[in-house]
Amino acid sequence: MTEAASTSTPPKGLRANGPLEGLLVVDLTRVLAGPYCTLVLQDLGAKVVKIETPAGGDDARHYGPFVKGKSAYFMSLNRGKQSIALDLKAEADRAIFERLAKRADILVENYRPGTMDKLNYGWAQLHAMNKGLIYAAVSGFGQTGPYKGRAAYDMVVQAMGGVMSLTGHDPATPTRVGTSIGDITAGLFGTIGILAALEHRRRTGEGTMVDVSMLDCQIAILENAIARYAATGAIPGPMGARHPSITPFEALKTGDGHMVIAAGNNQLFVKLAEALGDAAMASDPRFATNDARTRTTTR
Repeated sequence: MTEAASTSTPPKGLRANGPLEGLLVVDLTRVLAGPYCTLVLQDLGAKVVKIETPAGGDDARHYGPFVKGKSAYFMSLNRGKQSIALDLKAEADRAIFERLAKRADILVENYRPGTMDKLNYGWAQLHAMNKGLIYAAVSGFGQTGPYKGRAAYDMVVQAMGGVMSLTGHDPATPTRVGTSIGDITAGLFGTIGILAALEHRRRTGEGTMVDVSMLDCQIAILENAIARYAATGAIPGPMGARHPSITPFEALKTGDGHMVIAAGNNQLFVKLAEALGDAAMASDPRFATNDARTRTTTR
């Protein structure tokens, strides 16, 4: 599935086909985390050649919904890429792969650690073939550490990373975030690492390995939950739609549905009080500052 070429004129200073135009990405990824990373690279202008197994291809090809017999899920993550089926255990197919790897700028894979080494295509072997190659590996728990050999899916790292304990309304019911942030954040952090590696190569001429752990990425996005735990020692729990440190900042039930109010600073709270017809509320000591509002409403 290929995107139609844009006929619009890009803003001055931007390249017509993206800043990564001219770069070749060899894509050995499947399902979501890796394909999301290579999708972003494709959107930035790189040419992406997706390598799939001859027996069934990417697992995502079999995930619905289906449009005319083809997976919309798969197409949404792999649009604009080129695809080839190779068996990396067959000599003829290995020769094709090696020709691609020798001229590639970037290779992305999301196998379990050690899989590429067993094929003799790990970082050391590919770096020897192509000194400028940037090798990005996205896995559940990274290339080192006690869990490196374990497989992971989005929900596994959402649970282990703590996001599920912060989501929802009931602390007794761990709740998955409604989109696959375990995979997507790993894909985005992978892209950031690759872009940093490209800059390193520009300066030194050397390719590098980028090692991305899905679990690390989940912990990295916990932001104020970690800060609150470090500051107070209290383990954060679910608070529904409200923000733990900003008030009012939540979804509120009204007579004809729900309304979101996000008064992120004191000036906005003054305007909110005026809009509600109770301007004096903004000078009430219980509500005059964000900290006071938060403490008052969470007692």
